[in-house]
Amino acid sequence: MKIVYDKNFAEKFKVIWGYIAKDSQNNANRFKQELKLEIENIPHFPYKCRQSIWFDNENNRDLIFKGYTIPYLIQKDTIVIIDIFKWNRP
Repeated sequence: MKIVYDKNFAEKFKVIWGYIAKDSQNNANRFKQELKLEIENIPHFPYKCRQSIWFDNENNRDLIFKGYTIPYLIQKDTIVIIDIFKWNRP
């Protein structure tokens, strides 16, 4: 399966990476590497993560990584990484 990153994900990831890098560029790079490995493992077991609470479709899943939610969509031969965000309770 091919992995495709939505523009929304790419833009938000840059902001998150930049925020982490303000404190430590090494931590930001480690975060990026570890997240990339998690995402690259999705095609091996695409339904491993929970069904998304943000979409009403069993092909939408939520990868949870270090407090961040990464929703993705399973298509025939493609995994679309839709977004990344940190859900904070009020």
